[in-house]
Amino acid sequence: MSNMLQFEESVYQLIVETSTNLPGDVRRAVNHGRSLENEATRAGLALSTIARNIQMAEDQISPICQDTGMPTFVVHTPVGINQIELKKSIHAAIQRATKDGKLRPNSVDSLTGENTGNNLGTGTPVIHFEQWEKHVIDMRLILKGGGCENKNIQYSLPTELEGLGRAGRDLDGIRKCILHAIYQAQGQGCSAGFLGIGIGGDRTTGYELAKQQLFRHVDDVNPVPELGRLEQYILEAGNQLGIGTMGFGGEVTLLGCKIGAMNRLPASFFVSVAYNCWAFRRQGIEMDPVSGEIGKWLYPVGTEVPVLEDENGPEDNKSISSDNANEADKQGAREIVLRTPISEEQIRSLRVGDVVVIQGEMHTGRDALHKYLMDHDAPVDLNGAVIYHCGPVMLKDEDGWHVKAAGPTTSIREEPYQGDIIKKFGIRAVIGKGGMGAKTLAALKEHGGVYLNAIGGAAQYYAECFKKVNGVDFMEFGIPEAMWHLEVDGFAAIVTMDSHGDSLHEGVEKASREKLASFKEVVFK
Repeated sequence: MSNMLQFEESVYQLIVETSTNLPGDVRRAVNHGRSLENEATRAGLALSTIARNIQMAEDQISPICQDTGMPTFVVHTPVGINQIELKKSIHAAIQRATKDGKLRPNSVDSLTGENTGNNLGTGTPVIHFEQWEKHVIDMRLILKGGGCENKNIQYSLPTELEGLGRAGRDLDGIRKCILHAIYQAQGQGCSAGFLGIGIGGDRTTGYELAKQQLFRHVDDVNPVPELGRLEQYILEAGNQLGIGTMGFGGEVTLLGCKIGAMNRLPASFFVSVAYNCWAFRRQGIEMDPVSGEIGKWLYPVGTEVPVLEDENGPEDNKSISSDNANEADKQGAREIVLRTPISEEQIRSLRVGDVVVIQGEMHTGRDALHKYLMDHDAPVDLNGAVIYHCGPVMLKDEDGWHVKAAGPTTSIREEPYQGDIIKKFGIRAVIGKGGMGAKTLAALKEHGGVYLNAIGGAAQYYAECFKKVNGVDFMEFGIPEAMWHLEVDGFAAIVTMDSHGDSLHEGVEKASREKLASFKEVVFK
């Protein structure tokens, strides 16, 4: 391993490709899902936006999603390779990719809350080394964002499951656990998604096995017949729950399911579920152990499978944008342009299903900011303002800051704070993904506000809407958690919680719970 600079360059190329270009098997799954959905529905419009975002990220070599997750490497090396030096190359490539805006700085000290700024720190990135007898280095990388990571779930059998009753220590119990995992995720993990399932092991190895399944090709066939049949069943049954893309309801909730099994202790029977969003970013390379050069890409690169296009070409793809008035009309909804600051009267006129297009200034705010605002004043006037649950990828040059990726984060984390902050500051609109809870819904009704659901993962699509960075506060929180003041034009999202007490998310969850119960007595063998 004399050519360490070439090793670093190869790892850097792997990171960039993983972050910016979905592999062919994932694109085929997205294309198939889009072909099953009515393009005039909310879910259909969301999938069109996703398809456009995939193409934009590829063209601009920019992150598909602003949450580039926890970089996790699985590396197989020949005997005799210096893994310490290889680890240094990985760390150097991570730093470089972060500086270049291909990764968002995501490494946060768990005790102090300080962001290291370079994606390096205790436990980050995650690197798993294993030796093998082949004479090549096999390096695979997965970028799994926090929104879908938070929807991972682990079951200990036997157990009682909402809507499904008792799940025992058998294939039928496993079946019930996986269906419940899909139900509990709703739209918060950026559905339509992919599942990796680990059966057995202990609590740690079960999750490791589940994540290992995500490195399988989407269209492979499980060599274990029972698991192959279960994978196909889950894919079909999961899509019958009606959760749909982004939890908007619809035909496509799941794009892939892969299941692995390992031995366990007699006293333990774990079913571990690793949920991954539609932005399924994983790639791999074979490297020459002497030169460090890439010899092979392990997942055919995304350019070989273009995103599904409409007849008139990609520039005419329908999406949730200021050009979709006809689609909104088909749903009995409206498209309304609002300029900040927004009045209570304007907000009270909105209903669930309306498409709102924002112009003016909006402010990003995530976990650290919401906690801060509970006990402090805001640095800017938020009366009539829009808060965007977003941790953007930002780059600075001689002209100032620029937004490189800016999709929404999962909003439910802010549920303990949001209602109080709406009341305290007079905020009129909150933008995020996945919806919020009863406390926020009550505050929207009482004080005159709406929740707008943007398309999770569509980081390039939304970044294009930001025309100028007006300023930033709380940089001490780190770039993702800072409060960015952004000038926006044409930012479109769907009203899913309004000021009249209506919530699309409540309706979809209730309907999917009823459908989940219909699978209770279906015995799988």
